[in-house]
Parts: sequence; C-alpha cells; structure tokens
Amino acid sequence: MVASAFEGVLAGVRRSIGGAIFERIAGSDGAEVGRRMRSDDGPRWFAADSPIARVHGDAAMFIGGLTALLLQSLHPLAMAGVDQHSGYRGDPWGRLARTSRFLAVTTYGSARDAQRQIEVVRAVHRRVTGVAPDGRPYAASDPHLLSWVHVVEVSSFVSAHRRFGATSLTDAEYDVYAVQSGRIATELGARDVPSSMAEVRAMFAAYRPELASTPAARATARYLVVNPPLPLALRPAYLPLAAAAVSLVPRWARWPLRLPWLPVTEATVGRVAGDAVTQAIRWALPAAEGIAARS
Repeated sequence: MVASAFEGVLAGVRRSIGGAIFERIAGSDGAEVGRRMRSDDGPRWFAADSPIARVHGDAAMFIGGLTALLLQSLHPLAMAGVDQHSGYRGDPWGRLARTSRFLAVTTYGSARDAQRQIEVVRAVHRRVTGVAPDGRPYAASDPHLLSWVHVVEVSSFVSAHRRFGATSLTDAEYDVYAVQSGRIATELGARDVPSSMAEVRAMFAAYRPELASTPAARATARYLVVNPPLPLALRPAYLPLAAAAVSLVPRWARWPLRLPWLPVTEATVGRVAGDAVTQAIRWALPAAEGIAARS
C-alpha cells in the first residue's frame, strides 16, 4: 500500500512537472495543435523516423535552442530585428511557444499545415524592417540573414544532440538532417543553404567577420543566462540548462557575449548537468503529452 501510494504521488509530480514544461514550450493551445496534427493523415514533408524527426523530438533541443539564441545575437542586423520588433522580453514564453509550434508543424505535421506555417512566418518577416544602431538597414526577409539564423540553428541543434541526445545519429544521418532542415529554410526564403554538416561549419565560419559584440547581444546573453524569465523558485532548475547551453558556445564567442570560459568545469560538471536536465525532461514530458493526446 505504501509503495502504491508513493507511485501515485510520483505520477502526480511527473504530470505536474510535465504539464508545466508542456505549457511553456507548446503554449496554451498546444494540445489542440497536437490533435490537429495527429488527425490529419495527409502526406508529410518528412518520415516519422527521419533524422530531422529524431533530432527535433529529443530533449536536447532545449539546450540547442538556447545555444542558438545566444549565437544568433552576435549578428548586429539579426539582433536589431529581434531587439526592435520581438516580444522576447515582454512575452518570452509566447515567443518560445510560437517557435516550438513552427518546428513541430513543419517537422511532424502535414505538408499542407507545414506550408501554412511557412506563409505565416514569411508574412511576419515582411513586416520586420528597420535600421540597426550602426545605421544599416535590415529586413527579416533578407535571405542572407535567414541563412545565418538557419546555419546557427543547425549547428546548435546538432551539437546539442551529439552531446546530450538520448541516442546519437551517424555522420551520414546528420548530413541528411542538414538537407532536411535546409528544405524548411529554403521555403522561408534562405538561399544557398548547406547540404552537409561540413558545409554548415564552412558557412558558419564565413559569417564570422560580420559578427560583433553589441550592447543588445550582451543584454540578451545576460537575460537568457543570468536573469531568465522565470520565478525565483524555478531558476535553480533552469541553471543546468543554461550551463549546458553555454558549454556549446564556441570559445571565440564567449567574450563578445561576456560568457565564462571554464573548460574543465564544463567538461565535467557541465556535462553532468546537461545530462541530468535532459533526462528529467524526458521523464516528465511524456506524461503531459499523454494527457494532451487523450484530451
């Protein structure tokens, strides 16, 4: 009886934690979006067991996504668009939910719904224009900036999956992932997207002369790592996620973002923290997803 009661309490804790995570990443309408995707039996862009489905479905995406946000901020024009138009500070969870929905629908939804999501985002991009603090004009629909965002995401998602994923892919499968994710980027308007991880690395390096440490980029890093949009009681649980994300940021990018470089700590404590947080998410999230699937 004691064991049964303990299992009941544990199940309740799992549902509670999983529900909190699910609502943060999927939004208040996440369950409805999931139902629509499951009920649509139309053709998909990608198979359920494809590399993109495996990478985007792993808890390591939480870490890779945060790493990508840190690195993307180093491009002054991309950062200006986010800083001047995005609600990432006023409504960070809303922005996360919209991004998660885009990834979920384009990866797992029907081709029809994926194309709708693409059109929605392209319409938003057309409205995001302005002038950066250095005087240069920018537009979120600029294929060059779209390619920068894409390359950073692919690099960060793969790095996180290699280090913290439940199972790793082969080098050839990661190359397939680059091709598959490139399809989505091309639909959004990016050009000359990489078709292998070697090309991802080469394109990433080609962007480096354009990158800079700006006040907005440093403020973003502080916001994401030091002052996350969470109640104080929940911040200790966020710290391992942030530490794991920072551990994936290249050494050359640390000082521009004012992030520490602690190779020994990151290789030991950081690795353990990253493994722990992804395992916790894998444990808790299925309970919430199961409830959403039945609702």
